[in-house]
Amino acid sequence: MGRIFLDHLGGTRLFCCASCETVLTNRSELISTRFTGATGRAFLFKKVVNLNYSDVQDRVMLTGRHMVRDVSCKNCDAKLGWIYEFATEESQRYKEGRVILERALVMETDGFEDHASLDSPN
Repeated sequence: MGRIFLDHLGGTRLFCCASCETVLTNRSELISTRFTGATGRAFLFKKVVNLNYSDVQDRVMLTGRHMVRDVSCKNCDAKLGWIYEFATEESQRYKEGRVILERALVMETDGFEDHASLDSPN
């Protein structure tokens, strides 16, 4: 097996895998904190990196029927949530391609400031 390539989106507030601290996304990718997963509170994100995806599954959820894939950490394979592939209800289509991360399975940490703006000449 080769090396695992990990992406990093940067940002001042990062969301990481609670098991191995691999960076997954940042606060600017957060769409909503008003979701519920198997472990309780969950967050909806626009973009998340460093994930493995399961096969597509048909699930009936509180908001209707969805085609989803479970997502796990690319580094340690810990389960983290799911990604919406397709929503049968028109009102739920905004979720397509978006990722749910369960709050109990991730941790939020300080990131770093963008120093490119600090390097401008005086």
